[in-house]
Amino acid sequence: MSDESLEEWAARRARRRPTVGERRPAPLGEHEQGAHVAPGEARGVQEWDGHQWVPVGVAEDLGAAARETSAGASARAERVPLPAFGRLPAMPEPWRPTEVFRRP
Repeated sequence: MSDESLEEWAARRARRRPTVGERRPAPLGEHEQGAHVAPGEARGVQEWDGHQWVPVGVAEDLGAAARETSAGASARAERVPLPAFGRLPAMPEPWRPTEVFRRP
């Protein structure tokens, strides 16, 4: 495995991190849950300030939260590169026993 330089790693990490002012919906409950769970319940809106996600408002339901936070969705998707599938390691050989086993 080739080592990645610190500059390359930092650039890759910076591309993955949210930009300042980017928003995301968050469930308003005791437990973290997926967006598909209770879509009619209120959602919090969080904004990235460069260091952490800060609450900035509340949306009445999932649809309102999606409209509020989806302004930069395509820009976020373009920032994160897909993995290079040609660089996957070769598949290992299947395991085969070294001795022939015969039932008694």
